[in-house]
Amino acid sequence: QLQLVESGGGLVQPGGSLRLSCAASGFTLDYYAIGWFRQAPGKEREGVSCISSSDGSTYYADSVKGRFTISRDNAKNTVYLQMNSLKFEDTAVYYCAARWGPIATTRERDYDYWGQGTQVTVSS
Repeated sequence: QLQLVESGGGLVQPGGSLRLSCAASGFTLDYYAIGWFRQAPGKEREGVSCISSSDGSTYYADSVKGRFTISRDNAKNTVYLQMNSLKFEDTAVYYCAARWGPIATTRERDYDYWGQGTQVTVSS
């Protein structure tokens, strides 16, 4: 069974850091582009970052650029999202998603497999 499992969410103070993990089981991530999305209460899900399966090229939404870093470790079949300088507005459920092929996007409809999400709460 193909599955993505996110972990690493939690409660953090403003300015703090978290590292989210997206682990795949049942398939290898080597040939899949990965996207990270988030959904805040009362808002639509939005693309945060993505990483190519071929050359490791990355993209970040303006709201997280310079604070978040996406990376992948194919040997561990895992993709990470390092989140620094967290803000109240980063509070959301974070999801990872996988799509076959090299091209990474932040369009939900491009992705085939989704994790169940992990809650990130930024609060003082």
